Amino acid sequence: MERLDLLAVALGLAALAGVNLYLTVFATGLAIHFHWINLAPQYQSLEVLGNPWIIGIAGVLYLLEFFADKIPWVDSIWDAVHTVIRPIGGALLAIQVLGHPSPVFTVIVALLAGGTSLITHAAKAGTRLASNTSPEPVTNIGLSLGEDAAVLGGLTLMHFNPLLALIIFLAAIGIFFYFARRILRSMKRKLGMARKKLEEPADRNVPVQ
Repeated sequence: MERLDLLAVALGLAALAGVNLYLTVFATGLAIHFHWINLAPQYQSLEVLGNPWIIGIAGVLYLLEFFADKIPWVDSIWDAVHTVIRPIGGALLAIQVLGHPSPVFTVIVALLAGGTSLITHAAKAGTRLASNTSPEPVTNIGLSLGEDAAVLGGLTLMHFNPLLALIIFLAAIGIFFYFARRILRSMKRKLGMARKKLEEPADRNVPVQ
């Protein structure tokens, strides 16, 4: 049961890292540093996240992401840059949760965690790309704040019930992929309409040279 809880926390942190790696590390580090949570003996390896240097660096990077995440198309560029960073960060967090288990178990969890982070990152990036086809910035701001709230809520739930948190994360991923096809179709349709408008001459009465 203890190993199952460890796996749930490892994959849970990886899933949240795919949404916002820096907020996941920053919030977890603050909670550990100021003793807002008491780490159980099996999670003592996470105590390193409470280091002031780690908290400070994660906080600065989260501040940059906080603003970049709310500007249309800038958020998609930011997501593109983090396509590699978030899965690697999620895998490293998962390995840190495990402490020093057998090398085989470490590799297996690292692969699972990296894949989990990549899936949640893809879900976030795809949703943002679809929202950027709309010219107004309100959707981006709402999505960004909602993602931050989801990360904080997920961390809180993981503290009280890691298995339930992991089940909810996996269910959310499943729901996303269920609707992903519709999102992609809508995005293609909007991009096609935008391209059509750009290709039309400004004045139909003026012949195109």
